[in-house]
Amino acid sequence: MVKIALQISAQFENIEELKTCHPDYAFYVKVKCSNCGEQDEKWHDITESERQSEGDSSRNTKGVNFFIKCKLCNRESSIDIVEGSNASYTEADVGKFKTIVAFDCRGIEPVEFSPRSGWIAKAVENGQKFEDIDLSEDDWADYDEKNKESVGITEFKSQFVKLKK
Repeated sequence: MVKIALQISAQFENIEELKTCHPDYAFYVKVKCSNCGEQDEKWHDITESERQSEGDSSRNTKGVNFFIKCKLCNRESSIDIVEGSNASYTEADVGKFKTIVAFDCRGIEPVEFSPRSGWIAKAVENGQKFEDIDLSEDDWADYDEKNKESVGITEFKSQFVKLKK
């Protein structure tokens, strides 16, 4: 079992907080088998509020957030979102990488992330709240009617890092 954190970095324009619509946000990832190294080129979604049963259901009766069988070596692997690991990215974090969620990985690890839609941003100075933001182009812009100013998220980047025990 390996714990892997998804970290993001971004630049803000008049935004004070960015977060996912946890626990219903679908993290779209590409994965690699830890056993044989086979990387699946398909995007897979991992959502904390959704559970699926594993191949050998006697191991884990509550299920996992994501289960897959490697096409090359047939190894069964799973990923669970670590409960309570979701965090928001704030003004204080701008320009730095910060962990926004951690995954408990068994036999597989995420290698690429696609942010897509489902993000929530809050404008500065008690400004407007923007929901279901799409970051699939790695940036987003809108207008805060409450504060009468433009808002935006640019230079969105992500990385996966192994967490120390």
